[in-house]
Amino acid sequence: MITGELKSQIDAIWNTFWTGGISNTITIVEQLTYLIFIKDLDETETRNERMTKRLKKEYSPIFGSEQQNFRWKNLKEMDVQARHAIFKDSVEGIFPFIRSLGSKKSLFSTYMKDASFGINKAATLDQVMEKLERVDMSKQDIKGDIYEYLLSKLEGGGTSGQFRTPRHIIKLMTEMMQPTLEDTICDPSVGTAGFLVAAKEYIDKHYSVTELDKHKDHINKHMFNGTEFDATMLRIASMNLFLHGVEEPNIVDVDAVSKDNEVSNAYTLILANPPFKGTIDKESIAPGLRNVTDTTKTELLFLALMLRQLKKGGRAAVIVPDGVLFGAGKAFKSIRSEIVKNHKLEAVISLPSGVFKPYSGVSTAIMVFTKTDNGGTNNVWFYDMLADGKSLDDKRNLLVAPEVFDAFSFGDAFAKESTEDQQNLHSKFNLPDILARYPKRNQDKRARTEQSFLVPFKEIEENDWDLSINRYKEIVYEEVECDAPSEIIERINLLSEERNKILANLNSI
Repeated sequence: MITGELKSQIDAIWNTFWTGGISNTITIVEQLTYLIFIKDLDETETRNERMTKRLKKEYSPIFGSEQQNFRWKNLKEMDVQARHAIFKDSVEGIFPFIRSLGSKKSLFSTYMKDASFGINKAATLDQVMEKLERVDMSKQDIKGDIYEYLLSKLEGGGTSGQFRTPRHIIKLMTEMMQPTLEDTICDPSVGTAGFLVAAKEYIDKHYSVTELDKHKDHINKHMFNGTEFDATMLRIASMNLFLHGVEEPNIVDVDAVSKDNEVSNAYTLILANPPFKGTIDKESIAPGLRNVTDTTKTELLFLALMLRQLKKGGRAAVIVPDGVLFGAGKAFKSIRSEIVKNHKLEAVISLPSGVFKPYSGVSTAIMVFTKTDNGGTNNVWFYDMLADGKSLDDKRNLLVAPEVFDAFSFGDAFAKESTEDQQNLHSKFNLPDILARYPKRNQDKRARTEQSFLVPFKEIEENDWDLSINRYKEIVYEEVECDAPSEIIERINLLSEERNKILANLNSI
């Protein structure tokens, strides 16, 4: 979440647009996104140049010799009017350049073809760039927070149950699923591409440069897929992935659960946080989805879509509202029984209700399942996440040291801490514990009173496919001893006598 100085900096940039005569919210979001993209292109080029010098390795430059004026570091040093002219030039300027990035037939180029410059005053551009230069965006998390804040300003933002997933939750899900170079990954509600970016970062971290080069074509053209029907999000997602080294991300302009989306048996991994409260006209829904769950609710249709789009053996980690886990309607029960009975439900991780604050207080959970087409659910691992490392109020302040919060990885975030310190950290930050236990989930022998435990298939079936953790968790009640009523009455009488004496003394004065 964006707070403090960063929020003030973005608000100041926003006000600069307003005073410059640009009041349309979408226009501001798009123009600011383009400027961040242009700034990031230069930073990416600078990193590549340094890496080339250090490793003596060739790379394909983003900017040619005739395009050095388009680099942020050079733009910011220019005369105000000369700089504005480069942005306005619709033939040989910056915007024709960024529209040409990626191959001519790529979806990136398709979505960027409508990108256009919309800041008419040179002074406004100058002030925006000057303020943007002061914003420290060295961490990807900060860029995500800025996008979230900008998108929250869009009219109706969040009204369809669409909220940016907190990056540490995205990271948790990605680390749990451990994507590989052989995976074909999809987010059917891609938004700004946060899940796909996290998957790319995970792969970059866990594979050598040689291995990455060997799979370069797959990474650039096939590995990263998504659907989105909002034009602004399509451009932002494409730019976000491009900046993370995916030259031709396969982000498709389509309503994911509509009959226009015909993709099936295509992906080995799905990471997603689909809309919670959306609905779609019955006539528009892909027929096969309604065979699994006869509903117009998008949170159920997306689960049916994932089962269709996954290859056999493919895995999914998806955030769902709690209602999906225990809803009594026929459509709710049918999708749950489909996943548990006909495929393999691996885990249900309950998230604290404050995870999406201040934008929503909705209770959610992560469902992890594998498409098998022939069952396989023996036991389901339940985990009750009580603390995600941040306060669960609207402020969402960090409760642990930033280095601990940022550095958690597969089970070793607390490894160097003493047992006592680990317990203290765990009370505020459960994510490392989840990552440590998830690979060994089928051996979890803990009692139902603990944070995690196993529930057998038969018990879930007997409970009408209810997947809410509270259905199976056992609560230990502490015995409270109370005094006998006669003792309590005696103390009340003594207090009354004492009070009467005090009143008598007061009356005699």
